[in-house]
Amino acid sequence: MDIRKQIGEELLLFDGAMGTMLQKYGMKAGQNPEALNLEDPELLSRIHREYVEAGAQFITTNTFGANAYKLQETGYSVTEVITAAVEIAKAATAGTGAKVALDIGPVGKMMKPIGLLDFDQAYDYFREQVTIGAAAGADLILIETMSDLGEMRAAVLAAKENCDLPIFATMTFTEDGNTLTGTEPEIMALSLDALGVDALGVNCSLGPKELIPIIKRILAFTNTSVMVQANAGIPVTEAGVAKYNVVSKAYLEVAKELAGLGVSVIGGCCGTTPEYIRDLQQAKASFAKREINKLKRYVCSAQKKVCLDGQITLIGERINPSGNKALKEQFVAGNPLAAIKVAFEQVQKGADVLDVNTSLPMIDETDYMTKIIDGMSGLVEAPLQFDSTKPEVLEVALRRYSGVAIVNSVNGKESSMAEIYPIVQKYGAFVVALCLDEAGIPDDADGRTKVAQKLIDRAAEYGIAAERLLVDCLVLTAAAQQKAVMETLKALRWVKENTQALTTLGLSNVSYGLPFRALINRTYFAMALTSGLDTVIINPGADGIVDTMRAFNVLSGQDEGAIDYIDYNNKKAVVKSDGPKQENVVRSYREMLLEGDETGIMKATNALLKDNTPLAVVDDHIVPALDEVGKLYEQKNIFLPQLIRAAETAGKAFETIRAKLAAGNEKLESKGTIVMATVRGDIHDIGKNLAKVLLENYGYDVIDLGKDVPIEEVVAVAKQRQVKLVGLSALMTTTVTAMEDTITALREANLPVKVFVGGAVLTEKYAKAIGADYYCKDARAGVTVAEEVFSTM
Repeated sequence: MDIRKQIGEELLLFDGAMGTMLQKYGMKAGQNPEALNLEDPELLSRIHREYVEAGAQFITTNTFGANAYKLQETGYSVTEVITAAVEIAKAATAGTGAKVALDIGPVGKMMKPIGLLDFDQAYDYFREQVTIGAAAGADLILIETMSDLGEMRAAVLAAKENCDLPIFATMTFTEDGNTLTGTEPEIMALSLDALGVDALGVNCSLGPKELIPIIKRILAFTNTSVMVQANAGIPVTEAGVAKYNVVSKAYLEVAKELAGLGVSVIGGCCGTTPEYIRDLQQAKASFAKREINKLKRYVCSAQKKVCLDGQITLIGERINPSGNKALKEQFVAGNPLAAIKVAFEQVQKGADVLDVNTSLPMIDETDYMTKIIDGMSGLVEAPLQFDSTKPEVLEVALRRYSGVAIVNSVNGKESSMAEIYPIVQKYGAFVVALCLDEAGIPDDADGRTKVAQKLIDRAAEYGIAAERLLVDCLVLTAAAQQKAVMETLKALRWVKENTQALTTLGLSNVSYGLPFRALINRTYFAMALTSGLDTVIINPGADGIVDTMRAFNVLSGQDEGAIDYIDYNNKKAVVKSDGPKQENVVRSYREMLLEGDETGIMKATNALLKDNTPLAVVDDHIVPALDEVGKLYEQKNIFLPQLIRAAETAGKAFETIRAKLAAGNEKLESKGTIVMATVRGDIHDIGKNLAKVLLENYGYDVIDLGKDVPIEEVVAVAKQRQVKLVGLSALMTTTVTAMEDTITALREANLPVKVFVGGAVLTEKYAKAIGADYYCKDARAGVTVAEEVFSTM
């Protein structure tokens, strides 16, 4: 079976859950599943054979957690575990035609900015797994259960660059339709499509029926084959054992619907067994081959997408040290905060995309571009356009960036195309294509269109469709080359009418050297819009630019009913009436938290401490600001990266207050002490760590017992410290019974504690069934619980 040729031509069947089968056959709580490849290979072989006999065409290796970070406590090396796992699977499938998929799951540490894991570290973990697995004989790479788009991209690039095997990539989504870090299904599809994976989709997450709306959204945004491996519903407790509520026949009915929608690959995740796979073979008859349709063009960050085929796209140009002394000084000092502030300002003024120009001779441009990307990640939602004259800087930017970006720029010189096009193709980026070549900028429209056509033709040779080019016909200053201004518009119209490329202009050049530049800019902008301009690179705060764009959208029929135009001008009127009052207002704590402005919040805190008591600063400023941010999170206006960054920024305010108190031999009173632990047998502590960060920055003391914590230790510490609240976390289906046992032990010890629980395998109904007082669906919910518990003391 040639996997790449067969995918999309018929419904392909993966196997089901490994953890469920290991638990069925007696895997002990706390036992590392991947270690069994060496300790009990016959058990793994038995499970693989059962799935093959059930009809699975793809067998997944028992390597979900086989990375250097997760294996460090087992004493086994990654090479030992993965090699054994692949060999076991190959032997179990020998002579059957089934293929072996090397299973790769998350590292187990959160990526920056939520955690400490950076892109390069994640890449190295995955590269090791891929290299070993490919050498051992795996037939394809399966990257699954990812919740962070940045981590997924690191894994995909590690696979693409270290083997030539097909790559299947699936992420996990919550009930609100986003990943844990706020990535929508559409953005996942756009980003993975750009990297050229062979199949993309969803695994784990929810039951099969609940995944249908998410799958439909993905299918509408990609022409890549789509894969689904759902859970067998939501687990319920029976006699202390987690059981799933979707039986194989019910799972099959949803699988038939998914196959009819055009899903190409189906298997099972938590709770599914060989019985499910055996039944899934009946879904093959329902498979409907998808038609490949032309999709709209989008750029995106990990949390926001912008359609380039819709209304005019405004690309903010102000993150550029040229001509900006203050920004240049911050660039030289290596401080990305100034650029982040400019980014927020431009978004507030209407920018859809942000151009990031780091071209400055006296800095390490690669290092600074990395700092800006890391600093903006999770804070600035607008997609980015990377602007540099150095190919190596553009490569690093596209590599680390979670989303689909624009490169600024390539030109018609052979050397430029040879340097830039391979990078653009590799990362699936869009690119600004300048109509100049070795002969310079042509004087007339005909000369520029010839360069434009050359750029389009050469892009095709690199596998880049014309649809990914933003052709810039180059506007020169009207003060010096007045006739050329109209030639630019002629060339722009030709590109729009005769090619599939998009159009753009660095518009402010037209007014250089003339008085009343704003008038020239907005007038030429209107002329360009009527000539077919798709995107514009300009300062969004420039007088009249956004106004002209909004008016054009009405007059051209793009803003149907003038709804956006009226809403925009109503808001503008309100801002204008309040303008004088706003000039001297210090930025609110909330704004500083959302921007991650640690320096600003420390200065503001020190200023408030001159006239207020430390407790008043906490109660009247820090906590209310955190509450406002929390409400934005609950309303899904921001997502986990912003929430955690806000909490960490608030932590700097608390540090400032503690330092002030320490100078006077005083101490900030704790709002309460909480014991937290990941239960016995569970080695995952991501959720617990996120909750801990939030609770600590709300003023609570957290005693973190770590992961795989014995029941006796939880009880002993709770008793010794006389705490009123205990938090328990479990991610694995095999350890939920340990959570129930821990709660039971706390009750039997007659401790006056409340217990809150959280984890991917839990529901509110399940939490109540095991005796918990509170169920926390996310890290933020822990703060609400703590406030309720300690307010009644």
